[in-house]
Amino acid sequence: MIDIRSDSQIAEDGSVPGALIIARNVLEWRLDPASDHRHPRAPGLEDHVILMCNEGYQSSLAAATLQQLGFARATDMAGGFQAWRAAGLPADPSGSPVAEAPATASTLDGSQSSVSVSQNANPANSR
Repeated sequence: MIDIRSDSQIAEDGSVPGALIIARNVLEWRLDPASDHRHPRAPGLEDHVILMCNEGYQSSLAAATLQQLGFARATDMAGGFQAWRAAGLPADPSGSPVAEAPATASTLDGSQSSVSVSQNANPANSR
């Protein structure tokens, strides 16, 4: 899971334990396999990548962009962090993200969550 919210949103609301934090404005060049600035914990093109923003709008567009880069299994979390929090799922209230956590969906267990993951990152299917 990759949290693409701004530093101020993370500081205000907290973070999801284990989420990789990469700001939206640098997401593509931090994940692009051809980039010299690729994050060392970035997922591979074959990995299931779940993006999370604050309410689910930015992450939907970002997932579509990642699909264009070759991340065929990129998607987003419907409702974003606000839905995560409303579902009572764990959040670190300190706002101190764990930057070295895995960037794949392995941190999300569907049996623990009522937050849904988009089946299609097409912005035309917006919320």
